[in-house]
Amino acid sequence: MKKRSVILLALLMVLALVAVGCGDAAGTQAVKLGIVQIVEHPALDASRTGFLDALNDNGFAEGDNLEVDYKNAQGDQSTLKTISQKFVNDQVDLVLAIATPSAITMASETQSTPILITAVTDPVAANLVKSNENPGTNVTGTTDMTPVKAQLEMLKQLSPDVEKVGVIYNSSEINSEVQVNIAKEAAAELGLEIVEATVTTSAEVMQVSQSLVGQVDAIYVPTDNLVASSIASVVTVAEEHDIPLVVGESGMVNGGALATIGIDYYKLGYQTGEMAVRVINGEKPAEMAIESQKELDIVVNLGAAERMGVEIPQEIIDQAKEVIE
Repeated sequence: MKKRSVILLALLMVLALVAVGCGDAAGTQAVKLGIVQIVEHPALDASRTGFLDALNDNGFAEGDNLEVDYKNAQGDQSTLKTISQKFVNDQVDLVLAIATPSAITMASETQSTPILITAVTDPVAANLVKSNENPGTNVTGTTDMTPVKAQLEMLKQLSPDVEKVGVIYNSSEINSEVQVNIAKEAAAELGLEIVEATVTTSAEVMQVSQSLVGQVDAIYVPTDNLVASSIASVVTVAEEHDIPLVVGESGMVNGGALATIGIDYYKLGYQTGEMAVRVINGEKPAEMAIESQKELDIVVNLGAAERMGVEIPQEIIDQAKEVIE
């Protein structure tokens, strides 16, 4: 009888442990992630993919222990605000804000929900953090500050006789203004003259590009979301008039521009995803420094070079991470 009691007690303990284990699994809440993106274009899409891949590689699978609510504002500021308010009302656990307008709008709606940013050029200038080293807010993530001077130097290698460079950008994008100011300083050192050409809507990109014909020897487009989403219009003008077109990121080179030296947005998004995992595990965004990508990649488009009348030096082709035929 005593032996049967011991066996019964042991069985009850096992069942109790199983029950506790089942309770933990059932009680585990999936991480609720909101993603807000200002507009679709290859660079921003790649950063989003990299971010989700990093989460997946670290054990967070969509549909299992991760809920993802992805919203695209289609370039509309009022839609950005609506999306941001929705994420706050839905009490998501964290937000990925892709590009500066998304990050600014999201941060204006909450000072408590953790916000991971990527494709943001200058988080301090955008008032998202107090400093890159010590954010001091609910915002952290990665910057896509590009090597503007190196890109202009590459332009001089591709077109040694260039003197005037037209820069097309959206005057309402803070990240673009920052890059243009850097370009002006770099141009002065390189003996170049910058001719600014601003747009406020994608419909203006073609007309503004055409306005540069005859005024400049080359065109440079920084990592500007509005122009990037309409890069085909700039490419058309560059090809029709044999104007070298150097850009701030590889997505635009894949879209027909001549070349770039810069960051890989997939890798940048992946890096941001790894930071998100740290936040999920308890680290505070306020204490996590803004990170940047250290490796820079050269991407050239041989077909675009032929259509723009440019001969790319073999040494640049040899150094390129990607050569588009």
